[in-house]
Amino acid sequence: MSERNERTGLGAGNVSGFLRVLAVDDEPPALDELAYHLRADPRVARLHTAGDATEALRVLRDGDVDVVFLDIRMPGLDGMELARVLRRFARPPAIVFVTAYDDGAVDAFDLGATDYVRKPVRAERLAESLRRVIGSRVVPSHPAALARTEEDPTIPIELAGTTRMLPRSAVRWVEAQGDYARLHTADGSHLVRVSLATLAERWADAGFVRIHRSYLVQLKLIAELRLVNSGYVVVIDGSELPVSRRHTRELKDKLVRAAKQDWTR
Repeated sequence: MSERNERTGLGAGNVSGFLRVLAVDDEPPALDELAYHLRADPRVARLHTAGDATEALRVLRDGDVDVVFLDIRMPGLDGMELARVLRRFARPPAIVFVTAYDDGAVDAFDLGATDYVRKPVRAERLAESLRRVIGSRVVPSHPAALARTEEDPTIPIELAGTTRMLPRSAVRWVEAQGDYARLHTADGSHLVRVSLATLAERWADAGFVRIHRSYLVQLKLIAELRLVNSGYVVVIDGSELPVSRRHTRELKDKLVRAAKQDWTR
């Protein structure tokens, strides 16, 4: 095992650390900086480093880790491809992407990433990522925890230079804005770089339905389907959203089926 891949903790005297962490980056200066900040966090008990996916898989073969801090653009198997491999593990680690680019954020949330951190990394930002890892994976290998990750994926949201992971379950409805989508929640809205068509396809199994070329809504949250002068609208959280003619019949059928299922429970 290379010197850079040496398994290093915080020292025998530190008893507060409990997380086993793997940091992966093909650029030595970036890896060194990432490792420096992670070693300084008292929650990290043991740190492994790897310069590429092959080396990372060698580390993972030798023992379990709780979270992988993973660069995306690497030669050979890149970070996204490695993350897909890790998802197939019997006890997959949490994934935190660490990258200089923001064009992988959509794929990151599809893979169930816990966080998406932009370079250059800051100690306080990595500390927040570790907090999210601990919060989302109280017992990393527990089947119920893994099931929650699959059932309620998170969406990376950019806020003033910080990427926050928003649970899909918090989204009430989605509005198209060009090549972007605005996610509406109970307490605000967030713009993400993904098309409405893409979300409609990916979120169909989660109960989201297309009601208009510009709107995607959570079916179970529709309070009313109302006929107005220009056609139908649905009401969600007091907001009226238009239903296009081409989607009206399909929406009515889905609402009726959903109501029948509620009656027969």
